Amino acid sequence: MRQLKKIITTISLSFIVLFSLSGIVNAETTISAEGQYIFNTLAFYIGAVLVALMAAGFCMLECGLVTTKSVSTIAAKNVGKFAICSIVFFLFGYNLAYGIPEGGFIGTFTTWGDNSSIETGYSDSSDWFFQAMFVCATVSIVSGAVAERIKIWPFFIFATLMGGFIYPISMGWQWGGGWLATSGFSDFAGSTLVHACGGAAALAGVIVLGAREGRFGKKGETKSLVPFAASSIPLVTLGTFFLWFGWFGFNGFSQLAMGTFDDVTAITKIAVNTHLAGAAGVVTGAVVTRLLDSKTDVVMMLNGALAGLVAITAEPLSPTPGLAIVIGSLGSLIMYFGTKFLERRGLDDVVGAIPVHMFAGIFGTLIVPFTNADTSFGTQFTGVLAVSSFSFILSFIIFKVLKATVGLRISKEAEKLGTDVAEIGVRAYAIRD
Repeated sequence: MRQLKKIITTISLSFIVLFSLSGIVNAETTISAEGQYIFNTLAFYIGAVLVALMAAGFCMLECGLVTTKSVSTIAAKNVGKFAICSIVFFLFGYNLAYGIPEGGFIGTFTTWGDNSSIETGYSDSSDWFFQAMFVCATVSIVSGAVAERIKIWPFFIFATLMGGFIYPISMGWQWGGGWLATSGFSDFAGSTLVHACGGAAALAGVIVLGAREGRFGKKGETKSLVPFAASSIPLVTLGTFFLWFGWFGFNGFSQLAMGTFDDVTAITKIAVNTHLAGAAGVVTGAVVTRLLDSKTDVVMMLNGALAGLVAITAEPLSPTPGLAIVIGSLGSLIMYFGTKFLERRGLDDVVGAIPVHMFAGIFGTLIVPFTNADTSFGTQFTGVLAVSSFSFILSFIIFKVLKATVGLRISKEAEKLGTDVAEIGVRAYAIRD
Protein backbone atom coordinates (compact mmCIF):
# COMPACT_ATOMS: atom_id res chain seq x y z
CA MET A 1 0.00 0.00 0.00
CA ARG A 2 2.81 2.35 0.90
CA GLN A 3 4.48 1.51 -2.41
CA LEU A 4 1.26 2.33 -4.28
CA LYS A 5 1.10 5.75 -2.58
CA LYS A 6 4.68 6.48 -3.69
CA ILE A 7 3.79 5.59 -7.29
CA ILE A 8 0.68 7.81 -7.22
CA THR A 9 2.67 10.68 -5.69
CA THR A 10 5.41 10.33 -8.34
CA ILE A 11 2.86 10.33 -11.17
CA SER A 12 1.09 13.38 -9.72
CA LEU A 13 4.35 15.32 -9.41
CA SER A 14 5.24 14.38 -12.99
CA PHE A 15 1.94 15.80 -14.27
CA ILE A 16 2.45 18.98 -12.25
CA VAL A 17 5.92 19.47 -13.78
CA LEU A 18 4.59 18.65 -17.26
CA PHE A 19 1.78 21.19 -17.01
CA SER A 20 4.19 23.78 -15.63
CA LEU A 21 6.55 23.30 -18.57
CA SER A 22 3.62 23.44 -20.96
CA GLY A 23 2.65 26.78 -19.50
CA ILE A 24 6.17 28.09 -19.97
CA VAL A 25 6.26 26.94 -23.60
CA ASN A 26 2.89 28.53 -24.32
CA ALA A 27 4.03 31.80 -22.74
CA GLU A 28 7.11 31.84 -24.97
CA THR A 29 5.11 31.47 -28.20
CA THR A 30 4.10 35.13 -27.94
CA ILE A 31 7.12 37.18 -28.96
CA SER A 32 7.85 40.42 -27.13
CA ALA A 33 7.28 43.84 -28.66
CA GLU A 34 11.02 44.28 -29.03
CA GLY A 35 11.32 40.88 -30.68
CA GLN A 36 8.62 41.77 -33.20
CA TYR A 37 10.35 45.10 -33.84
CA ILE A 38 13.60 43.29 -34.59
CA PHE A 39 12.08 40.67 -36.89
CA ASN A 40 9.85 43.16 -38.74
CA THR A 41 12.78 45.53 -39.28
CA LEU A 42 14.86 42.63 -40.55
CA ALA A 43 12.06 41.75 -42.98
CA PHE A 44 12.06 45.27 -44.42
CA TYR A 45 15.85 45.23 -44.70
CA ILE A 46 16.10 41.82 -46.40
CA GLY A 47 13.21 42.71 -48.70
CA ALA A 48 14.84 45.99 -49.67
CA VAL A 49 18.14 44.29 -50.53
CA LEU A 50 16.31 41.75 -52.72
CA VAL A 51 14.31 44.47 -54.49
CA ALA A 52 17.53 46.46 -54.97
CA LEU A 53 18.85 43.42 -56.86
CA MET A 54 16.07 44.06 -59.37
CA ALA A 55 17.87 47.27 -60.42
CA ALA A 56 20.69 45.07 -61.71
CA GLY A 57 18.08 42.83 -63.32
CA PHE A 58 16.47 45.67 -65.23
CA CYS A 59 19.89 46.94 -66.31
CA MET A 60 21.10 43.55 -67.59
CA LEU A 61 17.81 42.78 -69.33
CA GLU A 62 17.75 46.13 -71.12
CA CYS A 63 21.46 45.95 -72.01
CA GLY A 64 20.84 42.58 -73.61
CA LEU A 65 17.75 43.57 -75.59
CA VAL A 66 19.07 46.80 -77.14
CA THR A 67 21.54 46.74 -80.01
CA THR A 68 25.29 46.80 -79.38
CA LYS A 69 25.27 50.57 -80.14
CA SER A 70 23.25 51.46 -77.03
CA VAL A 71 24.48 49.28 -74.16
CA SER A 72 26.59 51.89 -72.36
CA THR A 73 23.66 54.29 -72.49
CA ILE A 74 21.40 51.75 -70.81
CA ALA A 75 23.98 51.24 -68.07
CA ALA A 76 24.22 55.00 -67.51
CA LYS A 77 20.44 55.43 -67.47
CA ASN A 78 19.92 52.65 -64.97
CA VAL A 79 22.55 53.66 -62.45
CA GLY A 80 21.55 57.32 -62.91
CA LYS A 81 17.83 56.83 -62.26
CA PHE A 82 18.63 54.51 -59.32
CA ALA A 83 20.48 57.37 -57.64
CA ILE A 84 18.08 60.14 -58.71
CA CYS A 85 14.92 58.35 -57.59
CA SER A 86 16.45 57.54 -54.21
CA ILE A 87 17.35 61.17 -53.55
CA VAL A 88 14.02 62.68 -54.62
CA PHE A 89 12.11 60.04 -52.66
CA PHE A 90 14.09 61.10 -49.59
CA LEU A 91 13.60 64.83 -50.22
CA PHE A 92 9.84 64.79 -50.75
CA GLY A 93 8.52 61.61 -52.40
CA TYR A 94 8.07 59.54 -49.25
CA ASN A 95 5.92 62.08 -47.43
CA LEU A 96 3.89 62.81 -50.57
CA ALA A 97 2.92 59.13 -50.39
CA TYR A 98 2.72 58.46 -46.67
CA GLY A 99 1.68 61.87 -45.42
CA ILE A 100 -1.77 61.55 -47.00
CA PRO A 101 -4.72 62.06 -44.65
CA GLU A 102 -7.03 59.05 -44.45
CA GLY A 103 -9.07 58.88 -47.64
CA GLY A 104 -7.11 61.81 -49.14
CA PHE A 105 -5.23 62.38 -52.39
CA ILE A 106 -1.80 63.84 -51.64
CA GLY A 107 0.61 64.02 -48.73
CA THR A 108 3.00 66.73 -47.64
CA PHE A 109 5.91 68.24 -49.52
CA THR A 110 8.45 67.59 -46.76
CA THR A 111 11.69 65.70 -46.30
CA TRP A 112 11.62 62.24 -44.76
CA GLY A 113 12.77 61.93 -41.17
CA ASP A 114 13.47 58.98 -38.88
CA ASN A 115 11.13 58.84 -35.89
CA SER A 116 11.59 55.18 -35.04
CA SER A 117 9.62 53.89 -32.08
CA ILE A 118 9.09 50.40 -30.74
CA GLU A 119 5.34 51.08 -30.83
CA THR A 120 5.50 51.32 -34.63
CA GLY A 121 6.68 47.73 -34.83
CA TYR A 122 9.64 48.37 -37.14
CA SER A 123 12.43 50.83 -37.83
CA ASP A 124 11.43 53.88 -39.89
CA SER A 125 14.73 53.63 -41.76
CA SER A 126 14.04 50.07 -42.83
CA ASP A 127 10.62 51.13 -44.13
CA TRP A 128 12.08 54.04 -46.12
CA PHE A 129 14.77 51.77 -47.58
CA PHE A 130 12.20 49.17 -48.66
CA GLN A 131 9.82 51.71 -50.19
CA ALA A 132 12.62 53.55 -52.01
CA MET A 133 13.55 50.40 -53.90
CA PHE A 134 9.98 50.18 -55.21
CA VAL A 135 10.30 53.70 -56.63
CA CYS A 136 13.47 52.72 -58.46
CA ALA A 137 11.77 49.62 -59.88
CA THR A 138 8.81 51.63 -61.18
CA VAL A 139 10.96 54.11 -63.10
CA SER A 140 13.12 51.29 -64.47
CA ILE A 141 10.10 50.04 -66.41
CA VAL A 142 10.18 53.20 -68.54
CA SER A 143 13.87 53.08 -69.35
CA GLY A 144 13.87 50.03 -71.61
CA ALA A 145 10.71 50.94 -73.51
CA VAL A 146 12.11 54.27 -74.77
CA ALA A 147 15.64 53.03 -75.35
CA GLU A 148 17.90 53.84 -78.32
CA ARG A 149 16.35 57.19 -79.27
CA ILE A 150 15.79 59.26 -76.10
CA LYS A 151 18.36 61.75 -74.89
CA ILE A 152 19.82 60.80 -71.54
CA TRP A 153 19.35 64.09 -69.66
CA PRO A 154 15.69 64.52 -70.59
CA PHE A 155 15.25 60.95 -69.35
CA PHE A 156 16.89 61.91 -66.05
CA ILE A 157 14.49 64.87 -65.75
CA PHE A 158 11.57 62.53 -66.36
CA ALA A 159 12.95 60.05 -63.79
CA THR A 160 13.07 62.88 -61.23
CA LEU A 161 9.41 63.77 -61.80
CA MET A 162 8.25 60.17 -62.03
CA GLY A 163 10.09 59.09 -58.89
CA GLY A 164 9.36 62.25 -56.95
CA PHE A 165 5.75 62.99 -57.87
CA ILE A 166 3.83 60.64 -60.18
CA TYR A 167 4.56 57.35 -58.45
CA PRO A 168 4.48 58.56 -54.82
CA ILE A 169 1.16 60.36 -55.24
CA SER A 170 -0.70 57.51 -56.95
CA MET A 171 0.91 54.86 -54.76
CA GLY A 172 -0.14 56.80 -51.68
CA TRP A 173 -3.78 56.55 -52.72
CA GLN A 174 -3.56 52.90 -51.66
CA TRP A 175 -0.48 52.14 -49.54
CA GLY A 176 -0.50 55.55 -47.87
CA GLY A 177 -4.11 55.17 -46.73
CA GLY A 178 -5.58 57.43 -49.42
CA TRP A 179 -8.90 57.30 -51.21
CA LEU A 180 -8.33 53.94 -52.96
CA ALA A 181 -7.50 52.26 -49.66
CA THR A 182 -10.70 53.49 -48.02
CA SER A 183 -12.75 52.48 -51.08
CA GLY A 184 -11.66 48.84 -50.76
CA PHE A 185 -9.15 48.62 -53.61
CA SER A 186 -6.59 45.83 -53.15
CA ASP A 187 -3.10 45.57 -54.66
CA PHE A 188 -0.88 43.53 -52.37
CA ALA A 189 2.55 44.26 -53.85
CA GLY A 190 1.89 46.51 -56.82
CA SER A 191 0.61 44.93 -60.04
CA THR A 192 -1.03 48.29 -60.70
CA LEU A 193 0.63 50.65 -58.22
CA VAL A 194 4.11 49.76 -59.50
CA HIS A 195 3.88 47.81 -62.75
CA ALA A 196 0.88 49.31 -64.53
CA CYS A 197 1.96 52.75 -63.32
CA GLY A 198 5.40 52.29 -64.87
CA GLY A 199 3.95 50.64 -67.96
CA ALA A 200 1.50 53.50 -68.56
CA ALA A 201 4.36 56.00 -68.32
CA ALA A 202 6.34 53.87 -70.79
CA LEU A 203 3.39 53.89 -73.20
CA ALA A 204 3.27 57.69 -73.06
CA GLY A 205 7.00 57.89 -73.79
CA VAL A 206 6.81 55.46 -76.72
CA ILE A 207 3.93 57.42 -78.29
CA VAL A 208 5.63 60.82 -77.95
CA LEU A 209 9.04 59.59 -79.10
CA GLY A 210 7.92 57.48 -82.03
CA ALA A 211 9.65 54.34 -83.28
CA ARG A 212 13.34 53.92 -83.93
CA GLU A 213 14.38 54.77 -87.47
CA GLY A 214 13.68 51.83 -89.76
CA ARG A 215 12.10 49.70 -87.03
CA PHE A 216 8.95 49.14 -89.07
CA GLY A 217 8.64 48.65 -92.83
CA LYS A 218 6.34 50.54 -95.16
CA LYS A 219 3.55 48.03 -94.54
CA GLY A 220 4.08 48.09 -90.78
CA GLU A 221 6.06 44.86 -90.62
CA THR A 222 8.75 44.63 -87.95
CA LYS A 223 12.46 44.33 -88.63
CA SER A 224 13.61 42.39 -85.61
CA LEU A 225 16.87 40.76 -86.72
CA VAL A 226 18.69 43.30 -88.85
CA PRO A 227 19.63 45.89 -87.75
CA PHE A 228 17.75 45.56 -84.46
CA ALA A 229 19.22 42.34 -83.10
CA ALA A 230 19.50 42.06 -79.32
CA SER A 231 23.08 42.58 -78.19
CA SER A 232 23.21 39.65 -75.77
CA ILE A 233 20.58 37.02 -74.98
CA PRO A 234 22.69 35.67 -72.08
CA LEU A 235 22.51 39.14 -70.50
CA VAL A 236 18.74 39.19 -70.96
CA THR A 237 18.54 35.80 -69.27
CA LEU A 238 20.76 36.92 -66.40
CA GLY A 239 18.64 40.04 -65.96
CA THR A 240 15.47 37.96 -65.87
CA PHE A 241 16.91 35.70 -63.18
CA PHE A 242 17.93 38.74 -61.11
CA LEU A 243 14.41 40.13 -61.41
CA TRP A 244 12.88 36.75 -60.57
CA PHE A 245 15.03 36.41 -57.44
CA GLY A 246 14.28 40.00 -56.45
CA TRP A 247 10.56 39.28 -56.74
CA PHE A 248 10.76 37.07 -53.66
CA GLY A 249 11.54 40.24 -51.72
CA PHE A 250 9.15 42.36 -53.76
CA ASN A 251 6.15 40.12 -53.06
CA GLY A 252 7.16 38.14 -49.99
CA PHE A 253 8.19 41.02 -47.78
CA SER A 254 5.21 43.11 -48.84
CA GLN A 255 3.63 41.13 -46.01
CA LEU A 256 5.34 43.95 -44.04
CA ALA A 257 5.88 41.83 -40.94
CA MET A 258 7.86 38.77 -39.83
CA GLY A 259 7.25 38.69 -36.08
CA THR A 260 4.53 36.07 -35.86
CA PHE A 261 3.76 32.53 -37.00
CA ASP A 262 1.09 33.79 -39.41
CA ASP A 263 3.39 36.38 -41.01
CA VAL A 264 6.29 33.99 -41.61
CA THR A 265 3.92 31.34 -42.96
CA ALA A 266 2.40 33.93 -45.31
CA ILE A 267 5.83 34.99 -46.61
CA THR A 268 6.72 31.43 -47.56
CA LYS A 269 3.34 30.81 -49.19
CA ILE A 270 3.79 34.01 -51.20
CA ALA A 271 7.21 32.76 -52.33
CA VAL A 272 5.67 29.50 -53.58
CA ASN A 273 2.89 31.25 -55.51
CA THR A 274 5.27 33.87 -56.92
CA HIS A 275 7.70 31.24 -58.13
CA LEU A 276 5.04 29.04 -59.70
CA ALA A 277 3.46 32.00 -61.52
CA GLY A 278 6.83 32.91 -63.03
CA ALA A 279 7.50 29.30 -64.00
CA ALA A 280 4.09 29.02 -65.66
CA GLY A 281 4.84 32.20 -67.60
CA VAL A 282 8.02 30.64 -69.00
CA VAL A 283 6.33 27.42 -70.11
CA THR A 284 3.41 29.31 -71.65
CA GLY A 285 5.80 31.58 -73.57
CA ALA A 286 7.60 28.52 -74.95
CA VAL A 287 4.40 26.70 -75.93
CA VAL A 288 2.57 29.61 -77.54
CA THR A 289 5.55 30.69 -79.67
CA ARG A 290 6.12 27.12 -80.80
CA LEU A 291 2.47 26.69 -81.78
CA LEU A 292 1.87 30.08 -83.37
CA ASP A 293 5.30 31.14 -84.65
CA SER A 294 6.87 27.70 -85.30
CA LYS A 295 9.90 28.74 -83.19
CA THR A 296 10.51 28.53 -79.45
CA ASP A 297 11.26 32.21 -78.77
CA VAL A 298 13.59 32.61 -75.79
CA VAL A 299 12.72 36.32 -75.41
CA MET A 300 9.04 35.45 -75.13
CA MET A 301 9.93 32.79 -72.56
CA LEU A 302 11.85 35.35 -70.50
CA ASN A 303 9.20 38.03 -70.82
CA GLY A 304 6.64 35.32 -70.08
CA ALA A 305 8.33 34.75 -66.73
CA LEU A 306 8.15 38.47 -65.94
CA ALA A 307 4.52 38.75 -67.06
CA GLY A 308 3.59 35.81 -64.83
CA LEU A 309 5.39 37.41 -61.91
CA VAL A 310 3.67 40.76 -62.54
CA ALA A 311 0.24 39.12 -62.76
CA ILE A 312 0.52 37.34 -59.39
CA THR A 313 1.86 40.44 -57.63
CA ALA A 314 -1.57 41.98 -56.95
CA GLU A 315 -2.58 39.00 -54.79
CA PRO A 316 0.16 36.42 -54.18
CA LEU A 317 -1.13 35.18 -50.81
CA SER A 318 -4.73 34.02 -51.18
CA PRO A 319 -4.55 31.88 -54.39
CA THR A 320 -3.79 28.18 -54.21
CA PRO A 321 -0.54 27.12 -55.90
CA GLY A 322 -2.56 25.63 -58.76
CA LEU A 323 -4.39 28.90 -59.29
CA ALA A 324 -1.08 30.78 -59.16
CA ILE A 325 0.07 28.66 -62.11
CA VAL A 326 -3.09 29.60 -64.04
CA ILE A 327 -2.63 33.31 -63.25
CA GLY A 328 1.01 33.24 -64.37
CA SER A 329 0.12 31.43 -67.57
CA LEU A 330 -2.64 33.89 -68.44
CA GLY A 331 -0.31 36.80 -67.71
CA SER A 332 2.18 35.34 -70.19
CA LEU A 333 -0.51 34.96 -72.86
CA ILE A 334 -1.57 38.57 -72.36
CA MET A 335 2.06 39.63 -72.75
CA TYR A 336 2.45 37.67 -75.99
CA PHE A 337 -0.68 39.00 -77.70
CA GLY A 338 -0.06 42.46 -76.23
CA THR A 339 3.37 42.52 -77.85
CA LYS A 340 1.87 41.64 -81.23
CA PHE A 341 -0.80 44.32 -80.76
CA LEU A 342 1.77 47.06 -80.13
CA GLU A 343 3.80 46.00 -83.15
CA ARG A 344 0.73 46.16 -85.39
CA ARG A 345 0.15 49.70 -84.12
CA GLY A 346 3.74 50.71 -84.89
CA LEU A 347 4.57 51.31 -81.21
CA ASP A 348 8.24 50.55 -80.61
CA ASP A 349 8.69 49.15 -77.10
CA VAL A 350 12.27 47.90 -77.19
CA VAL A 351 12.10 45.48 -74.25
CA GLY A 352 8.37 44.68 -74.11
CA ALA A 353 7.85 46.71 -70.93
CA ILE A 354 4.28 47.76 -71.76
CA PRO A 355 2.78 44.28 -72.33
CA VAL A 356 4.79 42.78 -69.46
CA HIS A 357 4.14 45.44 -66.84
CA MET A 358 1.04 47.38 -67.88
CA PHE A 359 -1.09 44.73 -69.60
CA ALA A 360 -0.21 41.84 -67.27
CA GLY A 361 -0.36 44.18 -64.26
CA ILE A 362 -3.87 45.34 -65.08
CA PHE A 363 -4.97 41.74 -65.61
CA GLY A 364 -3.49 40.65 -62.29
CA THR A 365 -5.25 43.45 -60.43
CA LEU A 366 -8.65 42.85 -62.01
CA ILE A 367 -8.74 39.15 -61.09
CA VAL A 368 -8.01 39.73 -57.39
CA PRO A 369 -11.72 39.34 -56.42
CA PHE A 370 -11.58 35.71 -57.58
CA THR A 371 -9.45 34.90 -54.52
CA ASN A 372 -10.00 37.91 -52.23
CA ALA A 373 -13.62 38.42 -51.21
CA ASP A 374 -12.81 41.71 -49.47
CA THR A 375 -12.78 43.62 -52.75
CA SER A 376 -14.89 43.82 -55.92
CA PHE A 377 -14.40 44.02 -59.68
CA GLY A 378 -15.81 47.55 -59.72
CA THR A 379 -13.39 48.74 -57.05
CA GLN A 380 -10.45 47.04 -58.76
CA PHE A 381 -11.35 48.59 -62.11
CA THR A 382 -11.60 52.03 -60.51
CA GLY A 383 -8.11 51.66 -59.04
CA VAL A 384 -6.59 50.42 -62.30
CA LEU A 385 -8.21 53.24 -64.28
CA ALA A 386 -7.19 55.92 -61.77
CA VAL A 387 -3.53 54.92 -61.41
CA SER A 388 -2.94 54.11 -65.08
CA SER A 389 -4.66 57.27 -66.33
CA PHE A 390 -2.86 59.48 -63.82
CA SER A 391 0.52 58.04 -64.78
CA PHE A 392 -0.14 58.10 -68.53
CA ILE A 393 -1.55 61.65 -68.68
CA LEU A 394 1.14 63.25 -66.50
CA SER A 395 3.92 61.33 -68.25
CA PHE A 396 2.55 62.30 -71.66
CA ILE A 397 2.51 65.97 -70.65
CA ILE A 398 6.04 65.80 -69.25
CA PHE A 399 7.40 64.11 -72.38
CA LYS A 400 5.63 66.66 -74.59
CA VAL A 401 7.05 69.58 -72.59
CA LEU A 402 10.54 68.10 -72.71
CA LYS A 403 10.21 67.58 -76.44
CA ALA A 404 9.16 71.19 -76.96
CA THR A 405 11.86 72.68 -74.72
CA VAL A 406 15.14 70.84 -74.17
CA GLY A 407 14.43 68.24 -76.85
CA LEU A 408 13.64 64.59 -76.27
CA ARG A 409 14.94 62.54 -79.17
CA ILE A 410 18.44 62.26 -80.60
CA SER A 411 19.02 63.17 -84.25
CA LYS A 412 18.84 60.67 -87.11
CA GLU A 413 22.60 60.92 -87.52
CA ALA A 414 23.13 60.19 -83.83
CA GLU A 415 20.74 57.26 -84.04
CA LYS A 416 22.78 55.75 -86.86
CA LEU A 417 25.97 56.14 -84.81
CA GLY A 418 24.25 54.76 -81.71
CA THR A 419 23.53 56.39 -78.39
CA ASP A 420 26.77 55.05 -76.90
CA VAL A 421 28.76 57.25 -79.25
CA ALA A 422 26.33 60.17 -79.47
CA GLU A 423 25.26 60.42 -75.83
CA ILE A 424 27.85 58.68 -73.64
CA GLY A 425 31.12 58.59 -75.56
CA VAL A 426 31.91 55.10 -74.27
CA ARG A 427 31.46 52.01 -76.42
CA ALA A 428 30.21 48.97 -74.53
CA TYR A 429 31.74 46.50 -76.97
CA ALA A 430 34.88 47.11 -78.97
CA ILE A 431 37.03 44.71 -81.02
CA ARG A 432 40.71 45.19 -80.23
CA ASP A 433 43.82 43.67 -81.79
